[in-house]
Amino acid sequence: MKATTIHAPFDIRLSDVPEPTLLAPTDAIVRVTASCICGSDLWPYRGENPITEGSRIGHEFVGIVEEVGSSVSSVKPGDFVIAPFMYSDNTCPHCQNGIQSACSTGGFWGGHDHDGGLVDGGQGEIVRVPLADGTLVATPEVPDESLVASLLSLSDVMGTGWHAAVAAQVSEGDTVVVVGDGAVGLSGVLAAHRMGAARVVAMSRHAARQTIAREFGATDVIAERGEEGIAAALELTKGVGADAVLECVGTDQAMKTAIAVARPGATVGYVGVPHGIELPLRDMFVRNVGLAGGIAPVREYLPQLRDDVLSGAINPGLVFDLEIPLSEVAEGYAAMHERRAIKTMLRP
Repeated sequence: MKATTIHAPFDIRLSDVPEPTLLAPTDAIVRVTASCICGSDLWPYRGENPITEGSRIGHEFVGIVEEVGSSVSSVKPGDFVIAPFMYSDNTCPHCQNGIQSACSTGGFWGGHDHDGGLVDGGQGEIVRVPLADGTLVATPEVPDESLVASLLSLSDVMGTGWHAAVAAQVSEGDTVVVVGDGAVGLSGVLAAHRMGAARVVAMSRHAARQTIAREFGATDVIAERGEEGIAAALELTKGVGADAVLECVGTDQAMKTAIAVARPGATVGYVGVPHGIELPLRDMFVRNVGLAGGIAPVREYLPQLRDDVLSGAINPGLVFDLEIPLSEVAEGYAAMHERRAIKTMLRP
């Protein structure tokens, strides 16, 4: 079978790999209907994260269950399932506390399991899913093709944007600023709108992303960055600042912007993978600005978000603006790296 592998910075290939089989009674085998490239995949692609040559990559996919282990009871062959970007047992104390991203026996796609074995990446034709009962979330029936993009977005970006809004304590009537206009930031706009924010300010300087932000419920758009962007946000809020801020990038500038536009007593919900951030703790201390968030426990939010997609309440699949065959995966990475695409969907 074919699967995506990374060999060096900017060296993505579609490789022949062994077809997966059940290795444990808790496993499931899923044939991928659609997968995608994440902004966080670009960190190793650009050489900013360590790379193991030839390793599998990708952590977002949906598909049809082909086979299940003897102890799997929550899904069955023929089910359409959504896989969160981390697998988890959903029963350990951390999972029961709603933080499945810290599962005691879970882990990342493309990494190693707790026995040291390799775990499949998500950008392939077939994936072995460890801890299938705790990981996979099925739809009541195989969905219409028109819903696949939105259901795929729930494997990571929509759940991550939702986590940013939850961590920032977005409430009905709030003014919310979203820093970042990638797929996660745009999903954060949709999450804040869905939670009842009265004003959602998207910080974006790209016209196509601004359009999606407005479709997702943004009431205002700020194109400036740095000090100019901070000044514009404070002007919009009459000098008060935002009730909640979503930081969806992970850079030092993005974090400093998020903290600067937060009103005293507000919380910044951060989900951007941190790279080179130095927190202005003195300023945060003086203004009582809080910071909460981290790796999103997407599995916690999946049932609710799945139902919102199926009911038509949200359409997060709009973040996909490029759909290509898996055979062209290298072009998908290049398009996102060069900002020619917001998010790339891959079809086997």
